[in-house]
Amino acid sequence: MGKSLGGLLALALFAAGALAQDTHPSQTGSSGGNTASQSSSKDNTSKDDKKQAAEPATAKLRITVVDPKGNPVDNASVYVRYNESGGLFHKDKLAELSFKTNQQGALKVPEVPQGRVMVQVITKDWHTFGQWYDVNQDEQTIDIKLAPPVKWY
Repeated sequence: MGKSLGGLLALALFAAGALAQDTHPSQTGSSGGNTASQSSSKDNTSKDDKKQAAEPATAKLRITVVDPKGNPVDNASVYVRYNESGGLFHKDKLAELSFKTNQQGALKVPEVPQGRVMVQVITKDWHTFGQWYDVNQDEQTIDIKLAPPVKWY
């Protein structure tokens, strides 16, 4: 009987120690402690806010390419370049998307981050075009008028 009483006493002391470590929020006083479920829900909310803040706003572009007379230029190579964040320890890099214009001289760029965007147009029989644009709307149209090629003598 002495052995079982000693084991029961040890079990009671162990349970009392565990209860002393796990305090109820009403017993924390003015410190306003959080329970595990409260702190994890706050962590999830702050992580979601950081994700949304880290993702830049994007824009859809519609680009039209015409000659000096206003006729559409089809099959022109169009390159769209924009800065892409390299992260905390890496340099930013210039990302590039390439497209071809359709028979109406138009194309749609799915999504690029808002900010400065370089549009370059290269096509046969026309002067190469390149210009930086400030994209600050969700959807934006860029009209490009190509110049005749420079004549070499």
